[in-house]
Amino acid sequence: MRVVFCGGGTGGHVYPALTVAQALREEMGGREGPATPRAGRPEGRRLQEPQDLAPLEMLYVGVRGKIDAELVGREGIPFKAVSARPLRTGTLPGTAQGALTLAAGTAEALRILRRFRPEVVFATGGYGSVGVGFAARMLRQPLLLFLPDVEPGLAVKALAKVADRIAVTVEPALDAVQKEKAVVTGYPVRPQFFRVDRDSARAHFGLDPNLPALLVSGASTGANRLNRAIAAFAVEFLREGQLVHLCGRADEAWLQDERERLAPELRGRWRLPAYLHDDMAQAMAACDLAVMRSGASTLGELPATRLPAVLVPGEYEGWDQSPNARYLESEGAAVMLPQARLEAGLQSTVMGLLADAPRLQRMRDSLARLARPDAATNLARLVTELAGAREAVPA
Repeated sequence: MRVVFCGGGTGGHVYPALTVAQALREEMGGREGPATPRAGRPEGRRLQEPQDLAPLEMLYVGVRGKIDAELVGREGIPFKAVSARPLRTGTLPGTAQGALTLAAGTAEALRILRRFRPEVVFATGGYGSVGVGFAARMLRQPLLLFLPDVEPGLAVKALAKVADRIAVTVEPALDAVQKEKAVVTGYPVRPQFFRVDRDSARAHFGLDPNLPALLVSGASTGANRLNRAIAAFAVEFLREGQLVHLCGRADEAWLQDERERLAPELRGRWRLPAYLHDDMAQAMAACDLAVMRSGASTLGELPATRLPAVLVPGEYEGWDQSPNARYLESEGAAVMLPQARLEAGLQSTVMGLLADAPRLQRMRDSLARLARPDAATNLARLVTELAGAREAVPA
């Protein structure tokens, strides 16, 4: 079975695809073959079960020059790059350039898909998936689209019109797509998020087991405004607690300078990695509360680790992450803090929650109810279902 994954530009679109790829490997019993062209299949052959399909061959088609290649390479999946850039820029020249880049990326994707000939193309959204999804449609290759957020962005809206099946993370997302071809699967979270425990995670980061710990994350690219809001009350907070602060590479230098100015005792309580790959699950399990953006991953990773959060939705050209934050807040699992109130409200919100143990426990209970450890398997089975349908069509 040949599968192409696409979706990228940020880690939030790549990680779900890689998690489903691992679930596919498990579903196929590890029968993974080389990603090379193969002769046509017997006409009319029907394959209904995963074990009846040909050995698994995977290819990731991502954005040239972004984090995609680095993350995919760590999983041993072949990677091909196409041209892509955000379509929504707020300026006419930027939008025109985005359209031209999309045309170029679609042409590149057509060449890649013609050569690889996948049974299924699995798209997780983001501007990196649009050209590949359009190319799949042109070649009549089945397209499975995953909507990771509560509400779709521009890329998912574009691909929803041509997708064969649409998977969504949560029930409210069904209102934004064609329900007759949609299914709720949950958000695919890497297995370690469900397995890690608090004590081992704290030991991993060298955290004091008796002090409250706050996780701060601006996602894979960091968040300058969030970093500055945290730095403004870091000294006061570190007198009572400890920080695991994922600051992003752009802000790492000045934050390290801020940390170095502290007394040794306080400095030792401020962990300041630019970004975490394999250790993100430990970071979430080790902490009592998180302050982070409300990208799609929060819908899966916070429930998996039962981590209460203050969510500060990112705001971008023409859209923001507030629907995800509002959903988790409505479920009693998080508190939404709009970016306009960030500087004025962050410290009091964080300190108030850390001082309210019963409320934190209620949030953890709500998160436990939202957890979907079967999400990756659900999506892997949708992939094999579409592949079986493709095999049933005469070549």
